[in-house]
Amino acid sequence: MVKVTYIAANGTETTVDATDGASVMQTALDNDVDGIVGECGGAMMCATCHCYVDDAWTDRTGDRRAGEDDMLECAADDVKPTSRLSCQIKLTEDLDGLVVHLPTDQV
Repeated sequence: MVKVTYIAANGTETTVDATDGASVMQTALDNDVDGIVGECGGAMMCATCHCYVDDAWTDRTGDRRAGEDDMLECAADDVKPTSRLSCQIKLTEDLDGLVVHLPTDQV
């Protein structure tokens, strides 16, 4: 199992177990993590799964995938260099312990 920690805009931390191969978005939805909406279900057609990858993890999560920049333009909150669509981050053992920060607003 892979662990992911979601840090809400108010600082509240939620750490959950994830299935290898699941996305950060789907893991949040499966565990009722507030702050991830995922309206499009992970089809990269919205930005309601916007997150900020913790600085310590950006090298391991990789660059934004093709199309992410376009969708992030629709994000309700500020887009930063560490912004990602959580539906595009697939969890592997290499990401065990991943920390993502959630924006103040998703819609």
